[in-house]
Formats: sequence, C-alpha cells, structure tokens
Amino acid sequence: MMTEKTRETTTAMEVDTAVPEKTEEELKKEEEEAVFSDIKQNILLLERSVTALESRYATRALRATASIRKRLSPSILQRALVSFYPPGHANLDQLLGYVGTPTTAVTESMDVDTADKNEKQKEKEKAFLPEHDIYLSFLVLLYLHDGNQVETGLALATAIVEQIQSLNRRTLDQLGGRIYFYFSRFYELQGRLGEARPLLLAAQRTATLRHDDDTQATLLNLLLRSYLEYNLYDQADKLVSKTSFPEGASNNQTARYMYYLGRIKAIQLDYSTAHRHLLQATRKAPQSANAAGFQQSAHKLLIVIQLLMGEIPDRSLFRQPTLRKSLQPYLEITQAVRIGDLELFKKALEQYAGVFKRDRNYTMILRLRHNVIKTGIRMISLSYSRIALRDVCVKLQLDGEEDAEFVIAKAIRDGIISATLHHSEGYMSSLETTDVYTTTEPHDAFHSRIGFCLNLHNESVKALRFPKEGRQEWAAADGEEAKRLGEVLEEMEEDDEGDW
Repeated sequence: MMTEKTRETTTAMEVDTAVPEKTEEELKKEEEEAVFSDIKQNILLLERSVTALESRYATRALRATASIRKRLSPSILQRALVSFYPPGHANLDQLLGYVGTPTTAVTESMDVDTADKNEKQKEKEKAFLPEHDIYLSFLVLLYLHDGNQVETGLALATAIVEQIQSLNRRTLDQLGGRIYFYFSRFYELQGRLGEARPLLLAAQRTATLRHDDDTQATLLNLLLRSYLEYNLYDQADKLVSKTSFPEGASNNQTARYMYYLGRIKAIQLDYSTAHRHLLQATRKAPQSANAAGFQQSAHKLLIVIQLLMGEIPDRSLFRQPTLRKSLQPYLEITQAVRIGDLELFKKALEQYAGVFKRDRNYTMILRLRHNVIKTGIRMISLSYSRIALRDVCVKLQLDGEEDAEFVIAKAIRDGIISATLHHSEGYMSSLETTDVYTTTEPHDAFHSRIGFCLNLHNESVKALRFPKEGRQEWAAADGEEAKRLGEVLEEMEEDDEGDW
C-alpha cells in the first residue's frame, strides 16, 4: 500500500511537472510564426518553380495559400513584405499602405535592426523574383477581398494585372489566372462586371496565342459569367463556338465551364446536351464543403432540366446534408410534376417565386407547367379506359373542354399516351397497354448507358498523367533526381481541390 508520505511526494512531483498555460499573446505569436513560415515556404516553392521550369511547384504554393488566407493579418503581411522585398522597392511602399502600416515606421525599424545593410540589400535584390512580387501582392489582394475593401482591392488588382501583362513570363501563368479572377470579382462586387469585359477579352486572346491553359480557362469562365449575368446568351454562345476550352485545365475550371455550357443549352431548349454538361460539372467539382455553393447551384439547374426531359430525380439527392435545405423548394416542384398535380405546382411556384428568381431558374420552371399537365394526362390514361373531356378539365383544372382536347391531342401525337380522341362524343378512350419490351425503349436506354460509359472512359484516359521518364530510368536515378521523381508521384496522387 502507498504510504501518506509517498502520496505527498507524488502530488508534489505532479505539481512541479505541470506545464504552465501559455498566454494569449504567446499563442498569437506562435500563430504568426507558423503563418510566416508557410509564406516563406511558398516563396521558396515559387523560386524552385522558376529555376526548374516546373509548374507543379507553383501549383503546390497556390494550393497551400488557401490555408494561409484564413490566418492573414496586417502584422503578418507587414512582416512578410518587409522581410522579402528589397528595401526601396517600387511596390513596397504601396503594399504597406494597403495593409495600413506607415512606411516611416517600417523604415525606422529596418534601420535599427539591420546590419551590413548594403550587402543584404544587394542579396535581396538578386534573389527577389517577379514571381515573389506578384505572390506577395496576391496575398495583400486576398486580405483586401476578405476585409470587404472593394475599391482599394480593385485599384490593387488593376495594378497587378498591368504588371503581369508587362512582364510576359510563362512562370506567372498560374498566378495570373488567380489575379484575373479577383480582378473580375472586385468589379462584380461593385455591380460593374460589364466594364471589365474588354480587358478580359483582350487578355483571353493573348492567353490563347501564348498557349497559357490556366489563364485561358479562367478568362473563358469569367467572360461566360459576365455574359450570363446580363442575360447575353447569344454572345455567350458565340464565344463558346469561336473558342476551344483547353484540355489541360484544372477540374475546378472545367466544372465551371460545364456549368455555364449547361445553362446556355438549357435556355436554348437543348435539354439533353444541357443535362450531359451539368452531370459532368457536378462530378468534376470538389465534393468538399468549400464547393457546397457550386454543388447546390448545379444540382438546382440539373433537377429542372431532368424534369423538363420527363425524368424524375432520385429522392436520395434531396437528402444529402449539403443539399437538403437549399433543394427544398425544388423537391416540392418535383413532387407536383411527379403526380401531375397542377394545383400543388401553382402553390409551390407562388410560395418560392423569390427563390427561383434568385437562382435564375424561374423562367425554366414556368416551362414545367406543360410537363405537369402531361403527367396528369398519363395518369388519367392509365387509370381510365374511357373518360369524358369535361372530367379531364376538372381533374387537370383546365379552362375548358377545348383546351383539354388540344392537350390530349398533343400528348397522343408526342407518344406520351396511347389513346383515341372522340371529338363528336366528347371523350377519350385509352388503348390497351402494350409490353414495353416490344418497343424500342429498352434499346434506347441501353444505348444511352453504353454511351455514358464510353464517354466516362475517354475522359478518364485523357485525365491520366504520366511522368516524362520511363520506369527503367527511375530505378537508375539517385540523389536529387530520385527525390524529384518521388515528388512527381506525390503530386499525381493529391486531389486537385484548389481554393473554390
């Protein structure tokens, strides 16, 4: 048994070995050190990207920026700018002004703390690259965007775009795509998205001539977004027909492009093509919470397209946690179309009209009224072998027997129902239902599934990435070469989520 003296000794040891809690100031300092270390690592990656002419290092730096962005503060930005910019650089004073740090205070601290100033200044100027300049400016731009400083952010974004256009460096292609995105975003926040279109069009032509896939894909999506924002669907369709989307674009940009194509085709009544594009958009988009807004918008439009095609979406789609709340209005519309209840459709349309208009789907949902009527006629045809036109008007809530006769005649012509319309007697008689396997419907369904599988296989083959060297050369590689090849494999296995 443990004696009283032993217990006292053990308690004393526990008290002595207890780790003191860190103060709030110490925790904040550790956090700033971690963020600064991440920024320094990205600076080194950009330098390595320029030296080795490998874009994957720049991709890794931009991917890591998503986590840095959430932890940016004026003190961290000021430290990064002063640490990496050579003293007296043309952009240093301007960026410090955007952060809100007086230039004189920074200069005084540098004069006190810096030894052998001239030698260090020469070393900084030699090691400082234009990629470093653009990246640090990009961090300040993100800080201004998240701080809702729209006017200041637009001024900085315009200056960075002009700088990128004057530099004309291929190692800036990935950074340039991000800069153009926020340039357009600041214009959109001010309600002046159309004013940015001429510069984006000129930049898109330049990116196409330079075979800059990243910037070209970003600019195409920005232009399509600008056209659709002002309902310029004809101009958007002409842009799509006159350009080609780069195959080497990231999944994020491809998903956006497919979504815009789906919306354009839906407005043009090409529902099958729109459905195919939207399906690809939902599958190529990231499944993480960062892309929840895009997934919601794409699925809303996809549900409407499916209903217009005569299909009923799977109920499990409406039960997904990230989609359940946003798809509730579309669930009620789907239920009305499924059972052919025109009254329920009108009620849901009136109740959620504001939501549908905000989603820009109101016009297409109005087209569903005819689908509701067709579903109701199909249900009546299956339930009654003979029914009067007057009763059809009551069940479908139509204005008169003449409207019911026209609707039934069109349904018979389109092959929706198998029935005979007797005009003089004023009734509709349903024909005997035939075996579906005697028709071409199973063949068509099987053909569509085979086509989908073939398209999926072709896209998967195109998405494969292979290393430049053969496997035999891998075994012979050693030292730095072996390390570089290992990083290639690591990059190929990572998910390319980026910042959505």
